[in-house]
Formats: sequence, C-alpha cells, structure tokens
Amino acid sequence: MDALISKVAERTGISQDKARTAIDTVVGFLKERAPAGLSSQIDSLVSGGEGSGAGNIASRVGGMFGGEKQQQ
Repeated sequence: MDALISKVAERTGISQDKARTAIDTVVGFLKERAPAGLSSQIDSLVSGGEGSGAGNIASRVGGMFGGEKQQQ
C-alpha cells in the first residue's frame, strides 16, 4: 500500500498522510459496496498483491460504477 500512497501523493501534490486517508476512504467505500467475497481481494490488491484474480476484480469493481465489464 505504501507504493500506492506514494503514487497518489506524487500525482496530486498532497502529503503522504492525506494520501493514506484518501486511499483508506476509497477502499472502505469499495468494500462496503463490493459483491460478497471481494472485500479480502480488494485488500490484497491494494496492498500490492496481484494474485490471479486482479483483472477480474478490476472488471467487477468497474462494473459496480457503470463501467464496461471486461471479458475474461
């Protein structure tokens, strides 16, 4: 998650602490609305784990917000 925090801080010009708060807020939001069983996979993805389901997670999360689901 540190890499993600650094990237958000760098791209937005905000402090690392504010970037961490923003990421925690977004991750919490996604986990509240994610289909059953995705919560732990979201945690894994954010913490840097890209297990075999990373692409599937991205397409399912995108679909939650009206994006097009990718065919696997």
